[in-house]
Amino acid sequence: MAPKQHPTSSTPFSVRAESESLPALTSYLLSLISIKKSNLCVSADVHSTSILLKLAEEIGDSICVLKTHADIIDDFSDRTIKGLQEIAKRKNFLIFEDRKFGDIGNTVQSQYSRGPLRIATWAHLTNAHIFPGPAIIPSLQSAATSTLISLNQSVSTEISTGTPRTSLDGLSTTGTDPEPDLDPFPSSSTSTSDAYLYRPSSSNTQNTLSPTTTEFDMSHRRSSVVTATTTISQTFEPCPPNPATLQRSMSSSSGDTPLDRATALKELGPPPHARGLLLLAQMSSENNLLDAGYTDTCVAAAREHKDFVLGFVAQENLNADKQDAFLVFTPGVGFPPEGQEAGVLGEKSKGDRMGQRWRGPREVVRDEGADVVIVGRGVVNARDRASEAERYRREAWRGYEERIERRK
Repeated sequence: MAPKQHPTSSTPFSVRAESESLPALTSYLLSLISIKKSNLCVSADVHSTSILLKLAEEIGDSICVLKTHADIIDDFSDRTIKGLQEIAKRKNFLIFEDRKFGDIGNTVQSQYSRGPLRIATWAHLTNAHIFPGPAIIPSLQSAATSTLISLNQSVSTEISTGTPRTSLDGLSTTGTDPEPDLDPFPSSSTSTSDAYLYRPSSSNTQNTLSPTTTEFDMSHRRSSVVTATTTISQTFEPCPPNPATLQRSMSSSSGDTPLDRATALKELGPPPHARGLLLLAQMSSENNLLDAGYTDTCVAAAREHKDFVLGFVAQENLNADKQDAFLVFTPGVGFPPEGQEAGVLGEKSKGDRMGQRWRGPREVVRDEGADVVIVGRGVVNARDRASEAERYRREAWRGYEERIERRK
């Protein structure tokens, strides 16, 4: 089945990244995909931190996104988070926690930002079902905003004591120059929406409260001074360059030397200080209950929250309206081991015994309009996971190139 005739199916990722209407995280991911020539997401369904980090290290160069299931990692801890973030930064991929939220707003907010997983503090992407109602989207968005604000702020207090001495004018002093009075509650122009959309700012602001001095001048006792200084710091991650400018320099045909991948990734910079949501609109398992009506409801809800919903987990391109620009992540992707032709494994090559069905990466991207393919066991269980990830990357990218070429 050919993908729906929508502009996103025939527009290169680099051009789509230039749209000013996209969320910052969407533009960043599209740029990352273009630079790495990878629309591959690997599902890291493993059960220990060491295996997760080893897998990320082995396949990181071939993927644009790593999908995790934090709740199946037996020893999940801060070590897991920090290790994964370090590899993601070095290997240039986003982290997608496959939490599949599906509860009332108050509950999902806590599940997203609190508890042992604290997903909103480290995962760029997560996903949710819409069956609790569309209110699940702003609930998660609010939790993301609050979490990012808290990550950007730190408060420290220093308390010092000493014995004052008398100055030449007879006043008691601690021997240091007085601190200037500063407004302890400076005005801020940061809005709620700015908390999850990055802005071009790299400022580090420190607001220091005036020291509070209490003097005890009692007979037969020496005076002392207690000074308390509270510093409130707020920092923002550096802003990546404009994706449009970056992509134009990469694809320049005016005789300029195109940037190599390493240079382009360096100029792209780190991901924006943002979080994004994917809605589970369709599933790849047999006899699932996500019917056409449910899928339409997901699309309608996404259109109401385009600043937070990046796209869908689905089996086909769901963009229909002219203004739709959602990404499509497609699971259920796999093919026989290298060297074996399709069909050699019979029905086993089409799925497992638990209802999962698989299709080839090239087919899913070229014929169904998927933007990113999700591969799990096909890579995780391979003898050479780095080589197998690269094999999937090549096939998925080939499907993308063929899709774009035949739309010209």
